Amino acid sequence: MGERATRHAQTTAARPSLYLRQVLGTFGPIGLFLVVAVIFPVIPLFLSRFLAPNKPNPVKLEPYESGMETIGPTHVQFPIRYYLYALIFVIFDVEVIYLFPWALVYDKLPVVAAVEMAVFIVLLLVGLAYAWRKRAFEWQ
Repeated sequence: MGERATRHAQTTAARPSLYLRQVLGTFGPIGLFLVVAVIFPVIPLFLSRFLAPNKPNPVKLEPYESGMETIGPTHVQFPIRYYLYALIFVIFDVEVIYLFPWALVYDKLPVVAAVEMAVFIVLLLVGLAYAWRKRAFEWQ
């Protein structure tokens, strides 16, 4: 009876290491990739902080504006409308990224692909109509 319990304890102890090896074999490369992806940009940031020369003087610390002294505050807040224009541009630029490859193979695609693209275009047009209705395109 003691020999059977010892054998059972040995096989039970061996199972976690086999499971651990399987998990590391499956997810180990992903974990290694994540570690490298975090360390790769962090090391140059730390190295540049300690190795780069740092000799500030009053001239270097002044805000630069065409070599002239600034008049008024140097930090200006931009209106939100600029960001709206940028976002709308990005949305319709991304639309072209999806439309161009689809148009190249249009004759080889089934009808379902045309319906899906029509739904995509309708959704974009709804977004355009919404922005138009909210007067996002009017420059003030």
